[in-house]
Amino acid sequence: MADIVTVVISDLAATAEFGHRLAGLMFPGAVVALIGPLGAGKTHLVRAIADGLGCDGRRVSSPTFALVHEYPGRIPVYHFDTYRLPDEAAFVDLGVDEYFAGEGVCLIEWADRVESVLPAEHLRITITPTGETSRRFDIEARGERYGAMVRALDLSEPRP
Repeated sequence: MADIVTVVISDLAATAEFGHRLAGLMFPGAVVALIGPLGAGKTHLVRAIADGLGCDGRRVSSPTFALVHEYPGRIPVYHFDTYRLPDEAAFVDLGVDEYFAGEGVCLIEWADRVESVLPAEHLRITITPTGETSRRFDIEARGERYGAMVRALDLSEPRP
């Protein structure tokens, strides 16, 4: 059974705070699948996570045309965008297996387009816009190490 937690975010500042908190739970080799419609805030969350990992978050932009951006930090960030890839084979051709086995954190936008080639164990975050700047993040752990992350998020989530 997967560990799942839902986090409700009210605005962009809360998204940044959540991304920093999530970054504090990341480990070398972590893979995060980001799913959500255009404009859901996937890149904004990546920016916050990267900033929390000691990268220059201001440099983070959508890698739609470059396909992958690398950001040095306390833990390097490998930021993928699969939106324009023709198929999963094109994603594999980027050398993702080497990234997955590396010492950085892989953050993959539009991960539902390449789901069958993701590692069996990863963190899946589905972002649903609920207002102009509010969002619902459904966070699912696939694997025990990610389960520990989700449980830590759930325990640290303030209760109304």
